[in-house]
Amino acid sequence: MNQNSNEEQFRSRITDWPKEERPREKLIRFGAEHISNAELIAILLGQGSQKRNVVELARELLNTFGDLEGLAAATQKEMEQIDGIGPAKALTLLAAFQLYRNLQIETAGKVPQVMTQPKMVADIYIPYLGDKKKESFFVILLDAAMHKIRDVEVSRGLLTASLVHPREVFNPAIKYSAKGVILLHNHPSGQLFPSDEDIKITKKLVESGRLLDIPVYDHLIIARKGYYSFKENNLI
Repeated sequence: MNQNSNEEQFRSRITDWPKEERPREKLIRFGAEHISNAELIAILLGQGSQKRNVVELARELLNTFGDLEGLAAATQKEMEQIDGIGPAKALTLLAAFQLYRNLQIETAGKVPQVMTQPKMVADIYIPYLGDKKKESFFVILLDAAMHKIRDVEVSRGLLTASLVHPREVFNPAIKYSAKGVILLHNHPSGQLFPSDEDIKITKKLVESGRLLDIPVYDHLIIARKGYYSFKENNLI
């Protein structure tokens, strides 16, 4: 490496920046809400690589995945495709994003959960299901006042009518004396509209609920950027 390259690399180091421009010092001085996403990510990463300082590395992550939402949905393997991101850095980011999701779920769980509005149900479950890479099918058990008793994961993986059987859905409803249920599953693809199989499963479960006198109030499809309600679209 020639002298000019050495000087360029030296100047690019965060430790060579004026103190007031360094991410940690800016956070201390101005607060976390006043620094950029790239700078916040840089603080989590700790240090850069031989080719890029830590802020440049953080910007490369954001550029590669499009935005913060895209980065939050990335897997460890996908992050490690970026030069300078090894397992330790990738896992640090995965842990940070999961902590934020857990906070959203915990906060939503403290709100009285009267499950009368599809959007309210979706807001509770999007943080948990929106970024999952596999389909999961849940049944939300409700009491007579539409309060949530609990939710139960019925199936995980590619959903079919054979996997989501009425017995698996309504056994917990009977066990916990539920007066009604809401069905819920995610689409990892981001597609918000129901598939033919989704519609087939829903019709089967609605009919089973009528026979058992445990009504199916709605079926929600959850994706990262929104939801689809069978009830709102007059399919239930």
